[in-house]
Amino acid sequence: MLTPAIRSKVDQLWDKFWSGGIANPLTAIEQISYLLFMRRLDALDQKQKEDAEWLGKPYTSVFEGNDECRWSRFRHLPAEEMLAHVRDRAFRFIKELKDGGQVFTQYMQDAVFIIPKASLLVEAVGIIDEIYAEIERERQEAGQTFHDTQGDLYEYLLSEISTAGKNGQFRTPRHIIQMIVSLVDPKLGELVCDPACGTGGFLLGAYQHVLTQHTSREHCFVGEDGIERGLVGDKLTDERQWQVLKEKTFHGYDFDTTMVRIGLMNLLLHGIAHPNLGYMDTLSKRFDEQGRYDVALANPPFKGSIDKGDINEELRLKTTKTELLFVNRIFNLLRIGGRAGVIVPDGVLFGSSNAHRQLRHVLVEECELQGIVKLPAGVFKPYAGVSTAVLIFVKGGKTEHVWYYDMQADGYSLDDKREKVAENDIPDVIARWKGRDAGKDTDRTTKAFFVAAGEIRENKYDLSINRYKEVAYAEVAYDEPAVILDHLEQLEREITNDLAELRKSIA
Repeated sequence: MLTPAIRSKVDQLWDKFWSGGIANPLTAIEQISYLLFMRRLDALDQKQKEDAEWLGKPYTSVFEGNDECRWSRFRHLPAEEMLAHVRDRAFRFIKELKDGGQVFTQYMQDAVFIIPKASLLVEAVGIIDEIYAEIERERQEAGQTFHDTQGDLYEYLLSEISTAGKNGQFRTPRHIIQMIVSLVDPKLGELVCDPACGTGGFLLGAYQHVLTQHTSREHCFVGEDGIERGLVGDKLTDERQWQVLKEKTFHGYDFDTTMVRIGLMNLLLHGIAHPNLGYMDTLSKRFDEQGRYDVALANPPFKGSIDKGDINEELRLKTTKTELLFVNRIFNLLRIGGRAGVIVPDGVLFGSSNAHRQLRHVLVEECELQGIVKLPAGVFKPYAGVSTAVLIFVKGGKTEHVWYYDMQADGYSLDDKREKVAENDIPDVIARWKGRDAGKDTDRTTKAFFVAAGEIRENKYDLSINRYKEVAYAEVAYDEPAVILDHLEQLEREITNDLAELRKSIA
């Protein structure tokens, strides 16, 4: 939804940070987040002050006694004076902000302002002001809401994170998130959790999905990924519904404070005023939530392992592999009847260890394992080429049939460039999921088919799609060997004659 003008400004901002000595995209995004928060805080305070004056109500500014820390005040300072002021006063102000409504500041204690040059800060402040002027112009001319464009701005910034982090962290593509959210289908009033939330993409996807459910069709549009969206929420006419959606619904945790700050900023800039994100290793003994959530959505880290002595005793699997423990954690987080959509590496589906088998036994016998979507191997490039799948399950009950989909394309090339292509299975995945029928979807040579739970039990709970998918072989008729030899001899004679003619012409 960003205009070329805004994209150009964001690219310019990246270039300034790169040339200014901050080349790590994650570090750059964190520093940009601080500036965006300063600007947002000033604008929000001004609006609340104006609203209070219009309503004749008293209002105490968050800048009370610190008016010089406003963005609108320091943006006009000379370069060196601005750098010293922002580094020593404005940044310290947002770190020490006590207003409980500003949840972003709760995780600023170990934050460091590292913009090294006055010229870089001046250029960054100027570009950010230009971006917001363009956002305001677009809001007035095109009718987009401020949060639509401001949120897309931050998503565009996040798209620049192109290196895998430690412990297998990397950003899940937005269209894959939207597909998974569409399959799990969170509803208004349900509690949604991501126990390894990173930049908050799944929580944001769930928020936008709920908004779409409550947006009139005339305000909806079909995105590049083929999924219908509507972000107006005009059918939410009760203010209490908005309060539940923006303050009570979305919960996330991450063990990296940088990710928590970035995730908070992502949700704040999309209009979720009070996101419930926290710094926590949800596999550790310190985490005690269970049986609370209606929906869990996650792409947890699956490269590393955790210290055996720190694993929460409530996790029944005897393993240190995080890809298994996180599925166990999600199972524990859900209430009975709660739904989950989680990305796992293929090894979870067929691994031979006791922990692998035990987890699959839980998914089939203690859950309704509804579906498994095999993702193309290049979906997470350039981060990694690992093969993955999406598990969709409901806690409680028992599995009767498992729906499989062999996804071949996601609308982007499956190499490191990830360029836009025409082939895209995502709309088909969602359409077939909604219309799935265990009695009809039995042809295992197609992309989508069902497998009975009894057959899975017979195969020792092997859930890999290759165990059940059938390949349709087309019969090819070949000539007899003698005929093929005759063709080869004839071809050899023709080549010999051609060479002889060529030598004559040269002589």
